[in-house]
Amino acid sequence: MSAAARISGKVHKWLALVMAIQILFWFVSGLFFAVVPIERVRSEHMVAEAQTSPIALADAAAGLQRVASAGAQPGERIELRTVMGRPMAIVTAAPGRPRLYDLRSGRRLSPIPATLAVAIAERDHIGEDRAAGVELVTTASPEYRGALPAWRVDFQGENAVSFYVAADTGAVSARRSTLWRVYDFLWSLHIMDFENHEDFNTPLLIIATALALVMIVTGIVLFPSRLGYNAWRRRRRRDARQPSA
Repeated sequence: MSAAARISGKVHKWLALVMAIQILFWFVSGLFFAVVPIERVRSEHMVAEAQTSPIALADAAAGLQRVASAGAQPGERIELRTVMGRPMAIVTAAPGRPRLYDLRSGRRLSPIPATLAVAIAERDHIGEDRAAGVELVTTASPEYRGALPAWRVDFQGENAVSFYVAADTGAVSARRSTLWRVYDFLWSLHIMDFENHEDFNTPLLIIATALALVMIVTGIVLFPSRLGYNAWRRRRRRDARQPSA
């Protein structure tokens, strides 16, 4: 065995020992990501078909007039949408949080109460399941980084799905199930960001990837020796030096 092969063998062996667990995490999580459809992870199959109700421009103009008459502050952007079958306006001004108004009454609805958040989540959720619990979320977490504050509406069942409803707009901003939580956990192992589960430029990941690259290179150097090519070449040289009979 050549000196390069001996050195590569030692480096390869110790790096394989150090990196075995993380490489296992990479392969297991990568297989999971490849097998499980991302649509199921996002719980898109649990979303009820939306019942669209177009808002006539005349009704929108009259509704905005009622909103203005009720003393609403101006905004830089106005978005029209339907919430629970009623025409609404979302008025946004920077800085500041979005404000949700009922165009029929001109009344401000945001931040929406828990009862309305539950009704929105149940309307968005496919099937006959009803909410089992509701909780106000005011801080971001690995599970939810959407608009805050938000209502977390939990549904019973094997999927343990939770719908997050933004308190300022009434929009369903996220859906989280057991499958999503498994996916997120494996993602944290895959990118080696064990705290926030989103940073794939961490020094730990860079170091681990560099060590894995060195392990692969040393394995390539060892490949001819492990196949017996070096021994075969030495025999050929030895036979070539021996005088023929």
